[in-house]
Parts: sequence; structure tokens; C-alpha cells
Amino acid sequence: MNKSTRILTVCLFVGAAACTKQAEQNTYDRQETTISNFVAAQLKADPNATVTYNNGSVRITLNDVLYKDQEAADSLRDGGTVSFYYAGYTLSGTSLSPSNLFATNRKESATAAGWTLSDEDQFHIETMVLDDEMLPGLRSGLAGVQNEDECIILFSGKYGFGNKTPGTIPARSALAFHVWVKSFDND
Repeated sequence: MNKSTRILTVCLFVGAAACTKQAEQNTYDRQETTISNFVAAQLKADPNATVTYNNGSVRITLNDVLYKDQEAADSLRDGGTVSFYYAGYTLSGTSLSPSNLFATNRKESATAAGWTLSDEDQFHIETMVLDDEMLPGLRSGLAGVQNEDECIILFSGKYGFGNKTPGTIPARSALAFHVWVKSFDND
């Protein structure tokens, strides 16, 4: 292989890699638009909801009226432990569709999606530490929640599983987690 052939090969390889990165970024940009549209639709349906943006995640707190009158109500911080029910969805529009449910520990969410499980013990509260072991988007979305919050946490595939395909979740998928916080502890 002569020098000009090697240079051409390297240029083609670098160009292909740049195109792949750009395509991935375009996907994430479209997902951010979908997330913005979802937030707008939720706020139109529930003007009392509040929206929090944190490191690539958006949290829509649906029942924030419980805490509006409390000053400095304690909230979940990094390293704290949170107990919650959840329903995880791939995000494709301005509402959460039972057909996009990929995981849940909440019986009502499973039933709405038409899931039937022979083991009812699957429906137990999840307790996790807010740390680096958690998906970055979920971690950022849970930071700041309070006891009894009901919220929807949204984030692009950039803050989810990225290029990985865990189970039935396609690579680079935008995700939404409907979360019902039962308790947290920062100690």
C-alpha cells in the first residue's frame, strides 16, 4: 500500500467516525425536542406541576402542591437512599404509552400495560443509593425529590444506556421513569 492510499484510507475512516458521531448527536438533539414537547404537554394538562432541570435530566413533579408552603423542605441528596415504585418507558411522544413500558415494580403499571406475572413478589418497593451505580439520567432526576413525590423523570439516550441495548430497550433510547417516592434518607 503506497503512502497516498494509506492517507486516503485514514481519511475515510476518520470521516466515517465523524459521520457516526454526528448522527448520534442528531438523535440526541431530536430526543431533547421530544422531551421539551412532553414537558409542554404535561404542563398544559397540569399547570400545578413543577419542572426541574438537572445535568441532562428533566423532572416533572406532579404533586408539588404538597410542599409549596414548606420552606427548605429536606430533599434527596447525592449518596442518600431512596425507596420508590417506578415504571420505566422508552419515550416516543408527548405521553407515556403502556406499549413502551420496559420495567416496573408497580402492579398498577404492569396491569395497565397488559403484563401478567405469575410471581406477584415482583411488585416490591425499590431501595437504591443515589450514586454512580445508577443511570446518570435517573440519578440526576431523583436528586432533590421529597417524600411522597410523584414525578416523571425524562432524559435522552446520552444519559441513559447510550449505545448499549439492555434487554428490550433499543440503543440510544430516550427514557422516561414515572416514579412514586415513598421515602428517602440522607444519613
